[in-house]
Amino acid sequence: MTDPNRLPADVDLEKASAARCYDYYLGGSHNFEVDRELARKVESRVPHVKPLAQNNRAFLRRAVRYCLDRGIRQFLDLGSGIPTVGNVHEIAQERAPEARVLYVDNEPVAVAHSRTILEGNDRADALQADFDSVEEILASEQAGRLLDLSEPIAVMMVALVHFVPDSAGPRETIRAYHERMPSGSYLGFSHVTHEGYPEFTQSIIDLYADSSNPVVSRTHAEVAELLSDFELVEPGLVYVPEWRPDTEEDRWEDPARSLVYGAVGHKV
Repeated sequence: MTDPNRLPADVDLEKASAARCYDYYLGGSHNFEVDRELARKVESRVPHVKPLAQNNRAFLRRAVRYCLDRGIRQFLDLGSGIPTVGNVHEIAQERAPEARVLYVDNEPVAVAHSRTILEGNDRADALQADFDSVEEILASEQAGRLLDLSEPIAVMMVALVHFVPDSAGPRETIRAYHERMPSGSYLGFSHVTHEGYPEFTQSIIDLYADSSNPVVSRTHAEVAELLSDFELVEPGLVYVPEWRPDTEEDRWEDPARSLVYGAVGHKV
C-alpha cells in the first residue's frame, strides 16, 4: 500500500478520495485506510462495484482503440485517476508507439504516482489541475510538449463528470473543450446514472457524500445534453457494456446494472 510518509504535502488523509477508491476497486495499491473503509461500505451495499469499475475501465480501452483506429495519436485524459493496469498510454502506445498522452487530475496522489510510472516515457506526462481549468491545462508546458491542437485529438472524460455538480457548470466546461478541439477530434465519456437501479446508485451517492468527491447522478437526457455539441458515434449513448463490446460476454446480461452510460463523440 502507499506510504503516507512519501506523499505530496497537499494530500488530505482525513477524507476518502474517489480516485483512490477506484484504484482499490481495480485491485490497485495506491490507496489508504480511509479510502478502503469507504470502498468496503460501498461493496456492502453495491456488491458488484468491482466488476462495475472494471467494466468502466474496459469501456475506456475500447474507446481509446476506436480513436486509434481512426488515426488519433494524441490523448488528453481528464480526471485520469491513479494509474492502474490498462491506462490510456499503455493501450495507445502498445498499438501506436508514437502516441502521446497527457493525464490530468486534481488528486495529488494520482498525479504523483502517474509521474513515477511515466518516468522515462517521453511521450506521456501528468499534470495536476482541475477539470474546468481549460486554458491552464492547454497552456501548460506538458500540453505544449505533448499535444498539437492543429491536429485531431481524443479527450477522455471517463467516470469524471458525475463528480461535477451543476453549480460548477459542466456543460459550459465541456463546450470550452469542444471549442478548442480541432475538427476530426473525439470525446470519450462515461457517467453514472440512477435510471436502471436507483437503489444502487443512491447508495453510492449517500456514501460518497462526505468524501472529497460527492457523486451527482444524471439521466440519459441530462447526459445527452452535456454531449450535445458532439456527434455521437454508433451506438450512441448507451450503458457501457453495450458500447461496442469485444465479445458477447462483455455486453452483460443486464447492462443497466453497470449504472454507467457511455459514449464517444465526434467533432465534425
